Amino acid sequence: MSENRSIEFARNGRSDGQRHDIAASIEKVRSVLEALRFGSVTLTVHDARVVQIDVTEKTRLTA
Repeated sequence: MSENRSIEFARNGRSDGQRHDIAASIEKVRSVLEALRFGSVTLTVHDARVVQIDVTEKTRLTA
């Protein structure tokens, strides 16, 4: 790791790879939300990374 990268990591607590992981996670959550009409989304996070996305979709029936 270069000195500049070490300083940047120390400053904000994230490396470039972690930023990419966050951006990918946000994009995946966005696509799940766009496809979901009724339901819930649960994120599981380990070590500041989204490792699992659970989607529960509800189907509304009209009487």
